[in-house]
Amino acid sequence: MKISELMQTDLAAIAADSSLGEALTMLVDAHVLALPALDAHGKFVGVLSTSDLLEALAEHRNGDVVALLGDTRVKDLMTPQPQYVAPDDDVKKAAQEMLYLGIHRVFVVEGDVLVGVLSQSD
Repeated sequence: MKISELMQTDLAAIAADSSLGEALTMLVDAHVLALPALDAHGKFVGVLSTSDLLEALAEHRNGDVVALLGDTRVKDLMTPQPQYVAPDDDVKKAAQEMLYLGIHRVFVVEGDVLVGVLSQSD
């Protein structure tokens, strides 16, 4: 079975230059646990997950959380150079990637364009 047969194509994505506050709002509104981050040209450059946000908030416990959410950019916390697969790849490849890398989802890129996501629950 091909990844394109199972992947989700209705993606919420965020600009890498957006604030963490904007990312938090988007995560909540989209009901997702991670957002692909795009550069100014729309290129997929990273992933920001709820785990990244929670870690930043935990490390910032003595500071001004409002300032953290407003001043910190997605690109400062995201996982850069994320793993991705192609729509024509076999689902087994995606499952192996998720298992071996300990991740919950892989994004799907065709050429230079982000086209979907495949998660463990898919």
